[in-house]
Amino acid sequence: MTLAEPRPASAPVVDLGAGNGPEWIDRWLAAHADDVVGWRRALHARPELARREFETTRLCAETLTAAGLKPRLLPGTGLICDIGEGPRTVALRADLDALPLTEHTDASYSSRVPGVAHMCGHDAHTAMLLGAGLALASAPSLPGRVRLVFQPAEEVQPGGALDVIAADGLDGVDRIFALHCDPRLEVGKVGTRTGAITSACDMLELRLTSPGGHTSRPHLTADLVHALGTVITGLPDLLSRRVDPRSGTVLVWGTVQAGHAANAVPQQGMLAGTLRTAEHATWNELEPLVRSLVTALLAPTGVGYVLEHRRGVPPVVNDAVSADLLACAAERAGGPAAAVGTEQSSGGEDFGWYLEHVPGAMGRLGVWSGVGEMSDIHQPTFDLDERALPVGVRTLVHAALASLGG
Repeated sequence: MTLAEPRPASAPVVDLGAGNGPEWIDRWLAAHADDVVGWRRALHARPELARREFETTRLCAETLTAAGLKPRLLPGTGLICDIGEGPRTVALRADLDALPLTEHTDASYSSRVPGVAHMCGHDAHTAMLLGAGLALASAPSLPGRVRLVFQPAEEVQPGGALDVIAADGLDGVDRIFALHCDPRLEVGKVGTRTGAITSACDMLELRLTSPGGHTSRPHLTADLVHALGTVITGLPDLLSRRVDPRSGTVLVWGTVQAGHAANAVPQQGMLAGTLRTAEHATWNELEPLVRSLVTALLAPTGVGYVLEHRRGVPPVVNDAVSADLLACAAERAGGPAAAVGTEQSSGGEDFGWYLEHVPGAMGRLGVWSGVGEMSDIHQPTFDLDERALPVGVRTLVHAALASLGG
């Protein structure tokens, strides 16, 4: 398989920003916009899970190398690639991994890997970054260095961004940008905001133990199911009284398991869910608070327990300068109406780890056609309007140029 396969089966993709320049990016997209679509479709058809993106990494490396660039492979999966030289460096990031979902679309390029699918748009992110990189490489000159970051494992916590950072992928970087597909925005739009654009997300797993017993004699044992119920309802209630409600903190349980017989008190049980907050300061306070509340709730029940609080990702907090640069980039790519505001999401994104080290911004790329309903990301029916791909290429290019002063 090559990144040129499968080729787009329909009419050539429309470049909504054609004529906005600079001349060299207009020229590159006129010749290669369909290649970007072809790359996205090839990646979509052969998705790979987190830290298993070996073929995806290889294909990206080969495409960059064929263009005369020198990508550096990261340990495991992922790569970085520098373009140009200068005293300042701006990074552009894409994520490579797919989701453990079965695709339910009738697209000719739908996933050929059972139980794995690009239902979050990472295939588009990767194709757009390849396009931006090759377009930048075609420029007569650049005002500085652009680093392409093809990151593994965004979909698992605490995220592959930490792998990139550990491999010195941010060394020398002054600013970093990324785009994420958003089916709530119409194609041609890029949503930006100053401040937090995503939320922190932690995973909670609580395991309970009891001697077990007969349900007719709960007073002679520790009632494990009752204890689970106490935490299920009590912990969210107590958090709502101990955490500032303006922080957007929310605990939602996703699974509970205990017992098999109606007349037996089980010996083991498990409860797991996600804990999210919109504020970085609150995120730092949650783990000790949750532990103290769980202890207080379970103390009267007599059950044994082990709480695993897995810290996930921090919020993505766009600094004001970077957010303005990204909005200007969207306008240069698509005209004055292209840049729009956007709300903070309660979803998590490991791009936040980069912003713990350098300033930067993430924007939301509109991928809705404007006709009919659009399935949300992480749904098996998700797909996107491929006219968004040239928009993303242009926006990333202009974000890099603006950041470098070009």
